[in-house]
Amino acid sequence: MKPVVIRLGGYQKPASIHTRSCRRFGEALQRELGDRIDFQFVPDVLALGHKSGDLPGMVERGELSMCYISSLRYAKWVPELALFDLPFLFPDRPAAYRVIDGKLGESLRARVSAQSPFRLLAYWDNGFRHFSNKVRPIRTPADCRGIRIRIQMSELQAESLRLLGFEPILEDIKIFVEQIGGDRFDGQDNPLTNIYNFNIHKHHRYITLSGHVYGVACLMCNRAQYESWPAEVQQAVDKAAAEATVLQRQLAAAEDKDILKKLDPAENEVVRLTPEEHRAFVDAVRPVTDKYREKFGASFFALLD
Repeated sequence: MKPVVIRLGGYQKPASIHTRSCRRFGEALQRELGDRIDFQFVPDVLALGHKSGDLPGMVERGELSMCYISSLRYAKWVPELALFDLPFLFPDRPAAYRVIDGKLGESLRARVSAQSPFRLLAYWDNGFRHFSNKVRPIRTPADCRGIRIRIQMSELQAESLRLLGFEPILEDIKIFVEQIGGDRFDGQDNPLTNIYNFNIHKHHRYITLSGHVYGVACLMCNRAQYESWPAEVQQAVDKAAAEATVLQRQLAAAEDKDILKKLDPAENEVVRLTPEEHRAFVDAVRPVTDKYREKFGASFFALLD
């Protein structure tokens, strides 16, 4: 019997949290299935000329069996996944995990299976997003005014940042990294791990620990492929995804502390907001939260509790 081929794609470098977690997934799968599985990992599709945003389409078409990428990339199939783009939704990681591992996470998982060509295997920690820029330190919404900021492909996030005074530019990370040395972008937002591993800190002196969005990455599988696999393969995939998720979240929490230690104070000014300064940002973007609370409905938002 031929081994089942499972091809997992990503878009980050060898040292990244996601890449290491994908490798753990493969190790767990091989340990469980041995020569019954042919696991292939494509760690960085950017190096092959793709954009990160190409990954869901590659999985949908069956070029890949699965991938990880931000939940916002699936909002066209499941609009409620845009919920995770809302600003200041979670105060910390434990609060986020309670929600994505609870009723809301299960509701979204069911919607993905019902409304898209995917199966959601796991929610990964995509980190709290922070501002970085080459113009000035950001401590207040007024400091954001006029800064051209690269953001993810999320109009919801753009709405929030416009309220702060930014000029958002929605662009794939591949294009941003290629153009970071030019004049198109003044700043960006990303988790600390990406700010460091994509060498953004070498171009942006100022980093503000705003934590304005908690990112959720989805480990997604082509649903038709999954359903075609023998039951033992499905079970092994689910088990490997769970094991990789435990590691991924541990790495994500530890990485923030490690990156802050690696940043050179002579090259990067790290701004830590006071509670009062943080509250000013929360208040400034409240209209966006109120708008989407009405759009998604109070009953759906109740699942956050």
